[in-house]
Amino acid sequence: MTSAESIRRPAADRAARRARIAVSALFLTNGALFANILPRYPEIKAALELDNVGYGLALAAFPAGAIAAGLLAAVLIRRFGSARVAVLGTVATGLGLLAAAFAPSGLVFAGILLIGGASDAITDVAQNAHGLRVQRLYGRSIINSFHAIWSIGAVLGGAMAAAAIALQLPLGVHLGISTAVFATVALVALGFCLPGRDEEADADATAEPAEVTGAVRRGVAPRTVMIIIALTLIAMAGAVAEDAGNSWATLYLAESLGAAAAVAPLGFIALVGAQFIGRMLGDGMTDRFGQRAVARVGGLIAAVGMTLALVFPTVPGTIAGFAAVGFGIATLIPAAMHAADELPGLRAGVGLTIVSWLLRLGFLLSPPFVGYIAETESLRAGLIVAPAAALVAVLLAGVLEGRKPRR
Repeated sequence: MTSAESIRRPAADRAARRARIAVSALFLTNGALFANILPRYPEIKAALELDNVGYGLALAAFPAGAIAAGLLAAVLIRRFGSARVAVLGTVATGLGLLAAAFAPSGLVFAGILLIGGASDAITDVAQNAHGLRVQRLYGRSIINSFHAIWSIGAVLGGAMAAAAIALQLPLGVHLGISTAVFATVALVALGFCLPGRDEEADADATAEPAEVTGAVRRGVAPRTVMIIIALTLIAMAGAVAEDAGNSWATLYLAESLGAAAAVAPLGFIALVGAQFIGRMLGDGMTDRFGQRAVARVGGLIAAVGMTLALVFPTVPGTIAGFAAVGFGIATLIPAAMHAADELPGLRAGVGLTIVSWLLRLGFLLSPPFVGYIAETESLRAGLIVAPAAALVAVLLAGVLEGRKPRR
């Protein structure tokens, strides 16, 4: 190494470390923004006088917006750069959720969530794309640590919401503070992200609509199609089980089990907290036992834990059941995405884009389905989707990578 190279290397290392902190901040804000409104959904439901079906349909607007905008992310990223798109998407998401607090009707509430879901999907793809740019500088996998930090953000947001409820802080004031704080964090983080655009990293992380349809037109081997379907169902299973906690945990604990207003959000917080632990342990467990075994064991933990919570309904047991779900499904979506990105016969980014896009169908279909069951039977019966989804992942885990032989 020449003297000039030795001077440039520390500077590059410092830039990579700063960029890693910046991307971590973006993942933190993304998790915290949405988590701030989730525990307050029951208040919005009551204020808008929505029944369970209407409530479920309104919540489905958020993933509907994500599905509509998901494939547009690559176009924006390649034009403006992943860092700028991620930050602007974060600000837009925060403003959208703030606007939801002032919605005068269920229809307006759903429309605002539709726009918020679109901006959230674009943010999600962009921050992952920039995370991959940083990972290339590190020369080793660090992407899972970003997702773990997203879970920390979700715990932080849920705790902020629980504190706001305990302090009887008005919803608009609470979400105004949340939006101001995390939008500021995102804007500051932009100054520490990697400059310019990295076409190779962005192209590997995303595929434009034309590239996805082109891959389909050229023809894909039937076995590859079946694997994509199975991976999508595994990711959707993780989404459905996760949404049971996101959309319904607070409502179920408050209305069905009579938990205090400040206690009811603990179901959601337990889910995302346990999910964080599962993701922190996930890389080591996957390296040791393989994606397949981890997904199967995790799915069983989620299914058994939530089933026991529903069969024997108590406030502490239900909080523990949601924690079991969060821990059990922690690796499902990352494993499905990783496997999709390495499918032979597909251009880099195509498999990942397809699975990332379609998994949102789980978030789209789950709220109205649970809402219908809750309206016709009970919310306790509707929440059976969580253990059922976990069992689907157990049955399909065979398409995931097994244990690698030690060298």
